[in-house]
Amino acid sequence: MSGGVEWALHCCVVLTATEGPAPAARLAELHDVSPSYLAKQLQALSRTGLVQSVQGKAGGYVLTRSPALITVLDIVEAVDGPEPAFVCTEIRQRGPMATPPEACTAPCAISRAMGRAETAWRKTLRSITVADLATDVTSDYGPGASGHLGIWAGPVPG
Repeated sequence: MSGGVEWALHCCVVLTATEGPAPAARLAELHDVSPSYLAKQLQALSRTGLVQSVQGKAGGYVLTRSPALITVLDIVEAVDGPEPAFVCTEIRQRGPMATPPEACTAPCAISRAMGRAETAWRKTLRSITVADLATDVTSDYGPGASGHLGIWAGPVPG
C-alpha cells in the first residue's frame, strides 16, 4: 500500500471537520507533505468521485457524500487501484524442481493463504468509514480536535 493512502485518509478525515472547501495547500501544510505529492492523492480521490474540487478564492476540496458512506476501502482503491496486494507469479513452475503447468490446475497453498488474507483485509476496510475514523480522532485527541482541524484547514481568512 502506498504512502498516498495514508495522506488521503488523513485529508478525508479533516474534510469532515471543515465548514467549506479546504485548500490543497492548507491540507499539505497541515500534514507537512509536499503540495504536489498531496495534489496527486486529491486528484485520485476526485477522479473516483470521493471529493470534489471547488474553484475560486475560497475554493478547495470537499467530500462529495456523507463520511458515513465513504469506506477506507474506497479510499485505498481510489489511490492505489483495485488490484490485489498479492499477485501470484506461479513460482512453483520455475527452477530445477518446477511443477509442470498442466499440474497447476488450482492455486497453490501460498496463493490460497494470501487470497484469504486479501479477502479479510478488504472486508475489514469496507467496514470502516471516514465517519468512524473522524469519531476515533475525536476520541484520541478530545472533543475540540475536530473543530480545531476544521478551522485550521479551512480557507485562509482575508
